[in-house]
Amino acid sequence: MPDDRPTGVDVARDLIGKAQRRDALFGIVGLGYVGLPLVVELAKAGYRVLGFDVSERVVRGLNAGHSHVKDVTDEQLGEAMAAGRFEATTDMSRLGEPDAVSICVPTPLSKFKDPDVSYIVAATDAVKRTLRRGQAIILESTTYPGTTREILQPALESTGLAVGTDFFLAFSPERVDPGNPVWKTHNTPKVVGGITENCTRVACALYEPAIERLVPVSTTEAAELVKLLENTFRSVNIGLVNEMAIVCDKLGVDVWEVIEAASTKPFGFMKFLPGPGLGGHCIPIDPHYLAWKMRSLNYKTRFIDLAGELNTEMPLFWVRKVAEALNGQGKAVRGASVLVLGVAYKRDIDDIRESPALDIIRLLEGQGARVTYSDPHVPCFSENGQDYRSVPLDAEAVAAADCVMIVTDHSAVDYRMIGRTAKLVVDTRNAMPKEA
Repeated sequence: MPDDRPTGVDVARDLIGKAQRRDALFGIVGLGYVGLPLVVELAKAGYRVLGFDVSERVVRGLNAGHSHVKDVTDEQLGEAMAAGRFEATTDMSRLGEPDAVSICVPTPLSKFKDPDVSYIVAATDAVKRTLRRGQAIILESTTYPGTTREILQPALESTGLAVGTDFFLAFSPERVDPGNPVWKTHNTPKVVGGITENCTRVACALYEPAIERLVPVSTTEAAELVKLLENTFRSVNIGLVNEMAIVCDKLGVDVWEVIEAASTKPFGFMKFLPGPGLGGHCIPIDPHYLAWKMRSLNYKTRFIDLAGELNTEMPLFWVRKVAEALNGQGKAVRGASVLVLGVAYKRDIDDIRESPALDIIRLLEGQGARVTYSDPHVPCFSENGQDYRSVPLDAEAVAAADCVMIVTDHSAVDYRMIGRTAKLVVDTRNAMPKEA
């Protein structure tokens, strides 16, 4: 008897047609800083979106119209819900409903700096339990090259469905830059690589209505490596300018003047800035995924490892600068009051993940300093069982400190007041106005 089942081309054509008509239901697993902005853009494009998250608190808040992600406003969320295009759930048994599922879960490092793909594995297992013919599964979480093919594909094909024929599997790295006022999910080019050509075609068709420009690549491994190259490039170059900051310090030269002058060259130079170290969800973490993968292939990633060492040492370098500055005024670090300005990992956001400010506070307290902090975006945080609360940044707080240390600059801070009032300033970010 002839086989009347639809071919992979037929299944792909049906799903592409659903995308073009916006009949496809999109599922987003992980409603954080990557998943929720994607929800908003897909809903704007006309899709219905079902969001999945393991946190009941997050799901309750979203269904009540409250965003917990700074880059998504309550108004944007409300528009999607008012149009009947978004709801959130913790019920993973509903993963069989969407036609497309984007996995946007965290991928941290273990304490040994090895990739922790447990969230990806858990999401994959949940998808596997309800996988059906005609679904597309797209991994967005940053990971090492080979994850999609080595972890997701065998797990999903264990259901008896075939990739590229019955279902479609692709990798498309997130490129979210929290707090960036210009480059958002919609206008940032999106790289897509599928297990098969059909997989790439389907994934591109699904994203096309919501993303301005798609960049297809030949394999999932190529797509996975794109994200790692982007952030390794930044890590290595930041490591270079951080070392240059140390070199200039020893030579008595202003590193900021050197960088500004070098950046006037119209070719062959790209401006990177030194600072207190690396922070955030990508640059301090992603290169370790590549280094780990290469170690499994008996190759040592020398640039990556050296940059990691340099960037990790920067908090200690700046704490030493505080000690030197206090010593110059006849004070010891022990017993000195230090006001740390900014604990978020970069300006004008509330994210403290991997922030070098936390290492700086720990090192200062370890040397006996009395540390307080002020950050307009981070009212409080807990670290190593200790609770910290931001103090108001006023002339009284600045004058009371033996040293004010600028770790993260924020646009809302009056640095001229600090320059007029502080006894001593150690500026890791060149935030102080020159006239101050």
